[in-house]
Amino acid sequence: MKTTDLLSIGDLAARTGLSVSAIRFYETKGLVAPVRNAGGQRRFLRADIRRLSFAMIAQEFGFTIAEIAAQLDSLPDGRAPTKADWTKISRRFQAHLDEKIERLTALRDKLDGCIGCGCLSLKSCRLYNSGDSAARHGRGPRYLLGDRPDSTGG
Repeated sequence: MKTTDLLSIGDLAARTGLSVSAIRFYETKGLVAPVRNAGGQRRFLRADIRRLSFAMIAQEFGFTIAEIAAQLDSLPDGRAPTKADWTKISRRFQAHLDEKIERLTALRDKLDGCIGCGCLSLKSCRLYNSGDSAARHGRGPRYLLGDRPDSTGG
């Protein structure tokens, strides 16, 4: 690896749009692993631009740092990931995103109706969730989570 392949934390911040403190945070979470030069300064691989950009986008889609770190852990250490490496991650995230899209669509479509939350405060809840029958499925908005109301009205 050539020293020209390494970036200072300031250069990495400029390329990614992240603050230096955010990069340090991501480092503590294991998303990037800089090397230190003789003076003890952090030096990052150019490939870390993509790792951090991926983390930023994934967070916007609602993925946790732990989920992102688990995906990035599958990338090779010490070399820039190949297109094939990124394709594997992309496929895994696509499945998660498809599931999230389905849940968001269900939320959008059901939000103005009974969601099986147990409030029983709306007239329609007395029809769709009579006696809070959704509670037998567990806590939370059961119908939004995929449970179905009984055909007997609850």
